[in-house]
Amino acid sequence: MQGPLPLTALRPAAAGRVVRVVRDLTGRSERLAALGVTAGASIRLLQRFPVFVFECDQTEIAVEGAMAAAILVEVDEDVRPRPSTVFRRRR
Repeated sequence: MQGPLPLTALRPAAAGRVVRVVRDLTGRSERLAALGVTAGASIRLLQRFPVFVFECDQTEIAVEGAMAAAILVEVDEDVRPRPSTVFRRRR
């Protein structure tokens, strides 16, 4: 298993656990902590563009790239992407 990766390095549908949130002078880590993004929280990336959208303990959160890069994640290798919710027309 590899070491922790920034959330920006993950592909959509990748999941894992937050290892830590990088602290800096901008207060990013405090804002993320207020949203529940803390060490040990489960996380799953939903989209990368135009902003990073992820699910953290059943809450969907959207952040810009700099904030997503501050979230370090240990990726679960066994997690498979959920089937997409595509509705097909019946014939």
